[in-house]
Amino acid sequence: MVKEKIEWYHDFIDRKYSPKKDDLIALYYFDKSEEVSVDDTIGRLASESSIGTWTTLETLDNRIYDMRGRAFWNDEHLNLVKIAYPLILWEQDNVPQLMSGIAGNIFGMKAIKNLRLIDATLPLEYIKGSKGPYMGVEAIQKIFKKKEGPLLACVPKPKVGLTVEQHCEIAWDFWSAGGDLVKDDENLTSQSFNIFEKRVEQMAKTRDKAENETGEMKDALINVTAETYEMENRVKVIHDHGFKYFMVDVVTTGFASVQTLRNLVDDLDMAIHAHRAMHATFTKHYTHGISMYFLAKLMRLIGVDNIHIGTVVGKLDSPKEDVLDMRDLLLNQEISEDKGRRLAQSWGNLKPTLPVASGGLHPGVLPEVLTVYGTTDMILQVGGGIHGHPEGTYSGTKATVQAIDAWREGISLEEKAKSHSELQKALEKWGYLKPV
Repeated sequence: MVKEKIEWYHDFIDRKYSPKKDDLIALYYFDKSEEVSVDDTIGRLASESSIGTWTTLETLDNRIYDMRGRAFWNDEHLNLVKIAYPLILWEQDNVPQLMSGIAGNIFGMKAIKNLRLIDATLPLEYIKGSKGPYMGVEAIQKIFKKKEGPLLACVPKPKVGLTVEQHCEIAWDFWSAGGDLVKDDENLTSQSFNIFEKRVEQMAKTRDKAENETGEMKDALINVTAETYEMENRVKVIHDHGFKYFMVDVVTTGFASVQTLRNLVDDLDMAIHAHRAMHATFTKHYTHGISMYFLAKLMRLIGVDNIHIGTVVGKLDSPKEDVLDMRDLLLNQEISEDKGRRLAQSWGNLKPTLPVASGGLHPGVLPEVLTVYGTTDMILQVGGGIHGHPEGTYSGTKATVQAIDAWREGISLEEKAKSHSELQKALEKWGYLKPV
């Protein structure tokens, strides 16, 4: 160990190092400042995200020195680096602490122009301390008594402004026409025009009526997003009214709050629907921030049961390769490495998380979405593509269900529409439009 020099960041580079099975390995993209070399840059990243600082320390002994992060691989052409961290640096089941290390002060260093946390392999020994999803894919059978998905969800539109009565009227039209889940939009909580407690109470009555008339199980994704203690109270209100799901904006409320809510659901026998509002502030640009892929990984680790990952064909930014990567990440137990895109990951005994496709969907594009996903273990969430139907929400839901049925039957939408007027009218309005 070099202790004489002030510039000692190269101590944190070891290209001969072979990571141990319990090491946590992070993959970064970086743009360095002109004043520093590549080695100066990756050494800084490994140092500042583990035990180091800008100078050598008299308080640093060999035991602590062995805990350092090690930049053991880099690609100068792609500006990629892998850093291995010993497991002892991390407190299990503490996602905020993990992110304070691998996505903390290093993002603010002057030596770095841009930095992106692409992925991190979480060792099985670390994962053992996490709960993972309570239901995940099992919700399809446990809650809705269906052999397979996809589940169909809708958001009452306009997204905010509806009274409780208007909200429930839309819910009734959707549920009675064959829908499964009525979802609050991300910025509907408990505003004066739609008080949370009143919405829960009236939605429960509407749900019971729909279940009695249709013979099908219905549920809702009611948004509890608020201060953490208030969220706990709201979850219990939802539970006491017989719902099996609740929804939370997982980015705006923060990792710690989501972990707190996950700790509630074992006793309440409930599932968590994760909305990703605000994620694009740090996931959208591929040279800086944190990847949506890694955010989805953290959410499966914490234990949400559903999370939005994109549609490929809708109005939100969701490239096909990214969506398929996240689909596999959420549903599979073993993930292989793809250079520069993701690292290998083994999930051990953690249950899968249901992926959600949402944003700009309507009957004309649903077969393409389902084909891209290639699985029925998913949720399709349609808003404007239901309520914008020329004959309203009930017919819009019918048209959506008919589009899904056409995909299952392996026939075209045009063929299905010959005997289903709701689908025909939807196609006349939107065709195969892909919103931008």
